[in-house]
Amino acid sequence: MQKRAFLLAAVLLVITGVVFEAEHIAGAPHPAQAAVPIPAVPVVASDVVSRDVPIYLDGVGTVIAFNNVVVRSQITGQLTKITFVQGQSVKAGDLLAQIDPRPYQAEVDQMTANLNRDQAQLINSQANLNRYTPLLAKGYATSQLVDTQKAQVAQLQAAVQADEALVRAMQVNLSYTNLTSPIDGVTGIRQIDQGNIIHPTDVAGLVDVTQIQPISMIFTLPQTNFVEIQQEMARGPVKVLAYSQDGTKKLDEGTLLLIDNQIVQTTGTIRLRATFANAQRLLWPGEFVNARLLLRTQKDGLTVPASAVQQGPAGSYVYAIAADQTVQMRPVKIAQISGGQALIASGVNATEKVVVDGQYRLQPGSHIDELHGKAAQQADLQSAVERAIP
Repeated sequence: MQKRAFLLAAVLLVITGVVFEAEHIAGAPHPAQAAVPIPAVPVVASDVVSRDVPIYLDGVGTVIAFNNVVVRSQITGQLTKITFVQGQSVKAGDLLAQIDPRPYQAEVDQMTANLNRDQAQLINSQANLNRYTPLLAKGYATSQLVDTQKAQVAQLQAAVQADEALVRAMQVNLSYTNLTSPIDGVTGIRQIDQGNIIHPTDVAGLVDVTQIQPISMIFTLPQTNFVEIQQEMARGPVKVLAYSQDGTKKLDEGTLLLIDNQIVQTTGTIRLRATFANAQRLLWPGEFVNARLLLRTQKDGLTVPASAVQQGPAGSYVYAIAADQTVQMRPVKIAQISGGQALIASGVNATEKVVVDGQYRLQPGSHIDELHGKAAQQADLQSAVERAIP
């Protein structure tokens, strides 16, 4: 029993010593627990640039032909010749097709013969009148004979005039056998083939000719811009740019032609029409395009890359870089974003720098390490990849 009690006391003594040593060690300061400095966040930065900035109003428009004509026949006949190629550019007066002219030429010949007959009769009747008039003065002819001859001359004169009118009418019909383009433009799809009978009542006609040089565009903008646009038009020509539907390609540059005489009340918009030279034929009737109206140019506007602008619960903001390489969250007011550049109405100064990439690792007061050259390019690429991953 005494031996067991001795062993139990020895074990308790050892355990007590171990616990005391552990508490002593835990209470002692350890070098690994010293404060570790927070590393600077690598970012890409850009200067706030002061420059002249064009102010645009963006809308959606439809390209409209200046003139569009369906070439129809004004007479009935068989198409004997097609002289144009579908999609061909034509000038006003160019021959497009020909209708069999023989029936109409025969009518002209008939009316011409009638005219010649009546003219001959008129000459003879006038000669008789010239002979009877002196005889009346001498008493060798009666006044009734002279009056009858005068009436016959007048009747034949009227017949000649009627014949001349009929000849002109038949010549007009004969001219209609040549179907010509009434305007400069581009031909569309041919609606009737050679050898068929064409009629004035054919709805589709022969072909559609569309004028594309110059060409126009109708687009819409909010009615709140009406006064500004009207004022700019009073100062001089207003430039309008046409871009592809995805906004990546500039198609042409033109001039604002007019503002529609009414505001569309159902949508609260105004309709505008612009004209373009369309020298490269990139604008085509019926094409949907993006319209950009140059309202004015903002002198000494402050711009930053659009990627610098972030959105928060309180609105737009940027991270401005202080002199000690820390960042501040700066609320900003955006006037417009165009061409990858944001025009800042207020919130930053021209002497400052802002963070354009790497913001998601920042908070107000964070220290930053500004990247340059290839490092900045790699950071941009990495950021784009991370944003793309859901």
